[in-house]
Amino acid sequence: MWCSRVSLRRLQRIVVAPLNTSSPVNAMQRAKSTLPRVYVTRKIPPEGLKILSQSGEVQYELWDSDNPVPRQELLKRVRGVDGLVCVLTEKIDAEVLDAAGPNLKVLSTMSVGFDHLSLDELKKRGIRVGYTPDVLTDAVAELTVALLLTTSRRLVEATHEAKTGGWGTWRTLWLCGYELANSTVGILGLGRIGIAIAERLMPFKVKKFIYTDVAPRPELASQIQAEYVSMEELAKQKLFSQMKNTAIFINTSRGGVVNQEDLYEALSTGQIAAAGLDVTTPEPLPTNHPLFTLKNCVILPHIASASYTTRNAMSALAANNLLAGLRGEPMPKELKL
Repeated sequence: MWCSRVSLRRLQRIVVAPLNTSSPVNAMQRAKSTLPRVYVTRKIPPEGLKILSQSGEVQYELWDSDNPVPRQELLKRVRGVDGLVCVLTEKIDAEVLDAAGPNLKVLSTMSVGFDHLSLDELKKRGIRVGYTPDVLTDAVAELTVALLLTTSRRLVEATHEAKTGGWGTWRTLWLCGYELANSTVGILGLGRIGIAIAERLMPFKVKKFIYTDVAPRPELASQIQAEYVSMEELAKQKLFSQMKNTAIFINTSRGGVVNQEDLYEALSTGQIAAAGLDVTTPEPLPTNHPLFTLKNCVILPHIASASYTTRNAMSALAANNLLAGLRGEPMPKELKL
């Protein structure tokens, strides 16, 4: 009986004894709890998460899914965060920024585009913004050329015919397309990606490159021997109402730059030969959209940057932008508001 009472008293002392707050584990927990809080709105590629984890500079919470975070979940999870990593499916507007509160100092988007960000609201609140240009130049240029070859040589149509029994005897003009040799390529907006596309097209013996922009860009244009023309002149050569019926239209920039109804009309009437789109409005484009009914229109689900190398590089840049911003240092790629 005495032994039982002693054991009970010892157990009570153990149970009520205060935690040893000087232990290394507890010290680490306290240190971690003081780190800036970050919310990541999507399961981004591993390189970015690795940088955040190994930095020891932040504690982050992740929406661990390939699908977008539900709006109400986003509004709940951003409360009190110091930093936010998002992708282009999340609309970051006044509602989200209000939910986050005054602690939010840095937003890093894993995208080149920023149409999903309310820039005026971010500027008003003094929130710095990082984004991820440059690292996807090669991937987008490659896909643009792939779309051009696919549409000009009617590869999707040809594949369908081969798979569905349309491949019969050899016919002289069956599935004939257009060669890139001796063609004129017009570039609307000459930047890094436009240059990269032209460089890849040069071996195809393109006859001439023309471009238009807000102003001539002679240094860039000299790299590809491109000729600057006005928007009106480019329109005469390369926009729907003035394009030749052999012309092919490719869009890997933004869906909003194209009037899709006009494009459908131009394609369905033979005003232009074909189109290849990696971007549409809206995204995803409804499966009953008239453009999907056309054999001469190839539509991809916004995959221009979809290479393992590029997506990991975008993820890493987004993470490094965030960390630099939280330190108060210059970001590798900061959007100047």
